[in-house]
Amino acid sequence: MSSSPKTSLTFTHITTATAILSIDGINFLTDPYFGDEGSFPSDLDWSKARLMEDFGLEEAPSSVELSISKPGAMKLHDLPPIDAVLLSHEDHLDNLDSEGRKLLDGRRVFTTMDGAKNLQPRPAVVGLKPWETVTSVIGGREFRITGTPCKHFPIGEVTGFILECDAFGIHEESGKPNAIYFSGDTVYIDELRKIKDRVHVTAAVLNLGNATFDFPIGSIQITMDGKQAVQLMEDLGADIMVPMHFEDWGHFTEHGQDLVKIFQEAGIMHKVCWTAPGVTKTVY
Repeated sequence: MSSSPKTSLTFTHITTATAILSIDGINFLTDPYFGDEGSFPSDLDWSKARLMEDFGLEEAPSSVELSISKPGAMKLHDLPPIDAVLLSHEDHLDNLDSEGRKLLDGRRVFTTMDGAKNLQPRPAVVGLKPWETVTSVIGGREFRITGTPCKHFPIGEVTGFILECDAFGIHEESGKPNAIYFSGDTVYIDELRKIKDRVHVTAAVLNLGNATFDFPIGSIQITMDGKQAVQLMEDLGADIMVPMHFEDWGHFTEHGQDLVKIFQEAGIMHKVCWTAPGVTKTVY
């Protein structure tokens, strides 16, 4: 048994929650957004009734406006061959836009149960319930992919992902299989502690930024902040954190320099793998 992964992992950040996780040359793409800079109204008509019910509102906003200050570092034609897509949710523009949807046809996609239904007819799209595990041969290697619970927007489904493969090896101290974790869009929730009961996390890819939206009842946090990331790393006993999802969008309130300060104060900077958009970084 070995405490170190038996595989290589490289990470190429593109923008927001969009990145390529390359495991021994097998390429997983997360939350594909390939749009340009600008402002984009996001229609909430489908969710108004739910917002009014959940928050006791007499009125609910018909839309929210998303804005991004710069385009991503890569376009579709810049990508290497993509073997599978990890789509945390399909109903938010900054996680899946019209360009990103072009990648879904004829390709293995793992997402939420609602997402799989809404993306029909695509036979290679698989919906995951929280803690549900599916097995799939990707790039000639068998992976076990588990959905993890998320708490994001007041309505809609979101999932995170645990990636396991026999080639990752076994963690020597815990005896648990090594795994890679992608949080998806979520705030910290206690239930995520259960990940450590299943696997040893060699790399935790975390969507941060302390994203918030303002509603009539006040501001709602919808992604983790730096302190929550520190807590989750401690809960998981993860070896490495790869932070992303903290620059360029108007609803992000905590950026790179804020995270550096938080991680330094927490004494975990040696565990943080910082990346630059468009530049492939070796995680291990």
